[in-house]
Order: sequence, then C-alpha cells, then structure tokens
Amino acid sequence: MRWWKVLGVAGLVGVAATGVVVARAERKRRNYTPDEIKTKLREKAKAVS
Repeated sequence: MRWWKVLGVAGLVGVAATGVVVARAERKRRNYTPDEIKTKLREKAKAVS
C-alpha cells in the first residue's frame, strides 16, 4: 500500500511542476508588446519564404 501513496504523491508533484512551467510560459508570452509580436511574426514569415 505504501508504494501507491508514493506514486500518488509523485503524480501530484508532476502535475504541480507542469502547472508552474505553463504559468511561466504564459507570463513570458503576455509581456510582449504588439509591435514585438508583429516583428517576430514577420521574421518567421521571412524565414519560411
């Protein structure tokens, strides 16, 4: 029974860690100004062409 508890706690820690990573990425994405986003999109479009 003890292994199931350890496995459950490890799963919860994994979910929490994933949430932290997603929150950081979202915060970083929202800090861009509209001009920065336009510039990045244009650079990507030129790279593809």
